[in-house]
Amino acid sequence: MRKIGLAWQILIGLALGIAVGAVFYGNPSVQEWLQPIGTIFIRLIKMIVVPIVIASIVIGVAGVGDLKKLGKLGGKSLLYFEIITTIAILVGLLSANIFKPGLGIDMSSLTKGDIGSYLSTTEEVQSHSMADTFINIVPTNIVDAMARGDMLAIIFFSVMFGLGVAAIGERGKPVLAFFQGTADAMFYMTNQIMKFAPFGVFALIGVTVSKFGVSSLVPLSKLVLLTYGTMIFFVVVILGITARLFGINIFNLFRILKDELILAYSTASSETVLPKLMEKMEKFGCPKAITSFVIPTGYSFNLDGSTLYQALAAIFIAQMYGIDLSISQQLSLVLVLMVTSKGIAGVPGVSFVVLLATLGTVGIPVEGLAFIAGIDRILDMARTAVNVVGNSLAAIVMSKWEKQFDESKAAAYLNEIRGSEKTAEA
Repeated sequence: MRKIGLAWQILIGLALGIAVGAVFYGNPSVQEWLQPIGTIFIRLIKMIVVPIVIASIVIGVAGVGDLKKLGKLGGKSLLYFEIITTIAILVGLLSANIFKPGLGIDMSSLTKGDIGSYLSTTEEVQSHSMADTFINIVPTNIVDAMARGDMLAIIFFSVMFGLGVAAIGERGKPVLAFFQGTADAMFYMTNQIMKFAPFGVFALIGVTVSKFGVSSLVPLSKLVLLTYGTMIFFVVVILGITARLFGINIFNLFRILKDELILAYSTASSETVLPKLMEKMEKFGCPKAITSFVIPTGYSFNLDGSTLYQALAAIFIAQMYGIDLSISQQLSLVLVLMVTSKGIAGVPGVSFVVLLATLGTVGIPVEGLAFIAGIDRILDMARTAVNVVGNSLAAIVMSKWEKQFDESKAAAYLNEIRGSEKTAEA
């Protein structure tokens, strides 16, 4: 019997989860039985993310051993992140203004979701500034930062530690050997954990559908369709053009990341694929030093899908309430989103939190978020997949920009993938 690939296994788990959730809609037993399975899978992934990031960055930075080169890479990365996320915000605004998804919505037909859990972190985000982002990069206690999963602080410490290992020369070789062994062991664990992915996806989507039902999508179907359509346009056109400028075919990237895209989409969690993204981009020709730095940093600064959605959702809520935002108000919204969406990826429900902190600045009622809370999981799935593509492409762009991309390695890896696809079809 032909072996079923991981992507198909995850899709089968996704379909079965939707079916079970729809059949047992409103049944609390579904959540009671399935939620633990989904939670265990997410925890398994989170368990290995921090060790992989630390080990990979220490190895990569120690191999470079040059603070000036790393500073140059960091500056270029932040510039690229800011340009792409700003374009994402503008695309979201443009789409909402052209197609007007919020017009004609009967709010009395909508069910309000609970957004109380997001309110406690909103005040923190409202006072969040770009200066705070850079201050918080430096941890006061690395163990505490690791426990909280504070990725920016972890990256900063790992970079400094890697430079220290490089500076002590021969004495640092046992330390590098330890981190290389750690990275190898963690990637092995990743491959084993991924075998559990179809069950995790089945459980997570089953719980979601059983809680909210398919019917909750109908009144807001225009928002859902426009969000997905805009996301597809952004990935294929904007990221596709960006990739082409650097000599990459965006569809080859889709082919490489098909398993990770399906998994990220199904679980609505970028963390579930972080280890495999780093591994695959390195196989595709990106040097470890760049991959291990750019991708984890992008999880805080390069959330293309999230920022696009935040802009689109803000205009949708304004239209739903009949508020006509002027050009200056929309530009103000762009500027606020550019600041508040950076460096807070670790905040639970980050897109909702950012919107809660942003809407009031341009006179949009924050209560409007309650009307789309029920379908947020469906929208979160799309923006997570876009974030994954954006950060993978960022690693390639930075490698090309630094003239360190291995074209022969990339071609060999693509041929390997094509070969495995043909074998699976045979």
